[in-house]
Amino acid sequence: MNEPRWVRWLLIAIAMAFLLLFLFVPLAVVFSKAFEKGAAAWLAAISEPEARAAVRLTLTAAAFAVPLNVLFGIAAAWAVTKFQFRGKNLLVTLIDLPFSVSPVISGMLFVLLFGAQGFLGPWLQAHDIKIVFAVPGIILATIFVTAPLVARELIPTMEAQGSDEEEAAITLGASGWQTFRHVSLPKIRWGLVYGIVLCNARAMGEFGAVSVVSGHIRGQTTTLPLHVEILYNEYQFSAAFAVASLLTLLALVTLAVQAWVEWRAER
Repeated sequence: MNEPRWVRWLLIAIAMAFLLLFLFVPLAVVFSKAFEKGAAAWLAAISEPEARAAVRLTLTAAAFAVPLNVLFGIAAAWAVTKFQFRGKNLLVTLIDLPFSVSPVISGMLFVLLFGAQGFLGPWLQAHDIKIVFAVPGIILATIFVTAPLVARELIPTMEAQGSDEEEAAITLGASGWQTFRHVSLPKIRWGLVYGIVLCNARAMGEFGAVSVVSGHIRGQTTTLPLHVEILYNEYQFSAAFAVASLLTLLALVTLAVQAWVEWRAER
C-alpha cells in the first residue's frame, strides 16, 4: 500500500475510536452497573431461581440448535458444492431466508402456525401438545434464526477447496463415509468450528423471535435476554445489569474461542 503514513494512522484512529465508543464503553458501563452494589448483590442477582432457570433455558436452546444446525449446515453445503441439480439456486436462497426475515416476523410465523388460533393449533390442543409459549417454541425459533450460520460458513470454504481429493479417495476405493471422515471433514474442520461458534453465540443472544413465542413466563419460558428485559422494565436496574454482565461474559468467551479458531486456521 502506498498511502502516506498519516492516512494509515488516521484510519487506525477512526477504527479505535469506533471500537472505544461502541464496544468498550458499553461493556464498561454494563460491568460497572452490575457491580455498583458489590459482588454480593451481583452474585445474588445471577443465582436467584428465575435467573438460573433463564440460564438453563438459554443453554438448552443452544444445545438443541447448534447440533441440528451443524447437521443441516454440512448437508446443505455438501449438496450445494458437490452436486449440480435443479433448484440449486432455490436451495441457496432458502438457506439465506432467516437472514432476510426479521426475527420478530419469524416468531410471528411460528405463532400463526402453532398457536391456539394457528393452522395446527386445534390439532395440537386436541393432542395436548404445547409448542408456542413453551420450551419447544423457543427451541424452534432459535433453530430457525441460526440455521444459515454453519452452512454459510462452509459453502465458500468447500467451493474454494474443490473436490479433487475426494475424487482421488473414491478412485482408490474409499467409501463415501470414509471419504467424508478422513478427507472432507479434516479440510473443513476450522470453518465448521467457526460456524459452530457463531451459531452458539447467536443462539444464546437471540431476542426477537424468542420474545414472540415465549410468552414471557418467568422461570419457565424466559431466556437470559428476556430475563434482562423483564428486570429492566421492573426498574431492577442493578439485577438487570448483573444478568446482562453474565450474558456478556458468555459472549466474550465466544469471541475468545472465535479468535483462537481464526489463529489456528491461519497457522
